[in-house]
Amino acid sequence: MIERIGLAMAGASCGLFVATHMSGARIELFGSLGMVLGMVILGALGFYVGIDIPRVFRRRAQSGDDLPKTDIVELLSAAGTFLAALAAFVSVYTIVTDPAIGLGWTLTIAGWWLLGVTMQIAAGIIARWRNGHPAQAEA
Repeated sequence: MIERIGLAMAGASCGLFVATHMSGARIELFGSLGMVLGMVILGALGFYVGIDIPRVFRRRAQSGDDLPKTDIVELLSAAGTFLAALAAFVSVYTIVTDPAIGLGWTLTIAGWWLLGVTMQIAAGIIARWRNGHPAQAEA
């Protein structure tokens, strides 16, 4: 439980960093409290649900079945975590160094973050659905 709460806090921090970066774009919507709060909540949800996903591999390994080379759930989770963390890293860099960055880059960074947390949430939902439906998870 402590690990999951820590992951949620890391995700919330990532959302806050990206929201802070976006608020520098001088677009009223980006600086609104609702947008910042939404990004913090989405970040927390993405990291809480999507990083520590239940493993289908354990069940297959115990049954002796061949393991797939790449599982879509793990790929979604890993890629989503990478994109969200990259967006947060670049956002922190821009907050600290204050370079002249255009609106296009700001929107790109926001897109990376949104795509990343969406991929994490999708991975978490799919993994949990598979755990609830073992017959379909084996297919």
